[in-house]
Amino acid sequence: MIRIENLTKNYGAKKALDDLNLTINDGEIFGLIGHNGAGKSTTIKSLVSIIEPTSGQIYFDGLDLKNNRDEIKKMIAYVSDSPDMFLKLPVTSYWKFIASVFGIGNDLRKERIDKLCQIFSMEADTKSRIEEYSHGMRQKVFLIGALISNPKIWILDEPMTGLDPQAAYNLKELMKDHASQGNTVLFSTHVLEVAEQLCDRIGILSKGKILFVGTMDELRAKYPGKSLEDIYLGMVKHKLQDLEDKPGISPDEADVANNRSEEPDAGEK
Repeated sequence: MIRIENLTKNYGAKKALDDLNLTINDGEIFGLIGHNGAGKSTTIKSLVSIIEPTSGQIYFDGLDLKNNRDEIKKMIAYVSDSPDMFLKLPVTSYWKFIASVFGIGNDLRKERIDKLCQIFSMEADTKSRIEEYSHGMRQKVFLIGALISNPKIWILDEPMTGLDPQAAYNLKELMKDHASQGNTVLFSTHVLEVAEQLCDRIGILSKGKILFVGTMDELRAKYPGKSLEDIYLGMVKHKLQDLEDKPGISPDEADVANNRSEEPDAGEK
């Protein structure tokens, strides 16, 4: 279980996260939904110790992240929002490196890599460097690397981006299977259909604040008769509506102001 308490991250005068409180339970797939700049990546990077929050607490199975980083890192499979890393490294060398970090022996490493390569339609013994692959193939490389250690908690930042339909389907099935065994899966997305298909619960994030946490059925019940898209846009575009309602501000001017307010800062995609 992941518990986030009063998490805040400031970049100068801007709050990328604003007093965030959230619990992700064992045995569930939790989707963090939001537009670019909403705070999804900042939240995830805080969870995996890439970013140090300004204030607040994060707990994994009751362990405080600040005081138990090494132990907690062993519990996590993390996939970044960008696969453009370790580009000069051969793919198999990257996988061996990850396996060695987690203390996985040669036989078990080979067994897991072979299985994951079969799932994602990749060559297990490729000599190619990561930079030689397309975006989608790089995404597969890092998914396989993250899952080699078979940890309890999966934290995936936009994991479907660039994947072909079969690979995306297979990843969803892996996520469902992992959660069904009592494990935790947290992933971010801005694709509402994926969240609807996959998530036990969702959290809608905007401007670093949680606007809603619950199931899709609970969200629909709160806004009866509306499509999921209309519900989501109605929630995150409230600031635009506020601007449009102000005297002397045209809809075009309001749209420009709203778009500027949604531009990601240096710490958020």
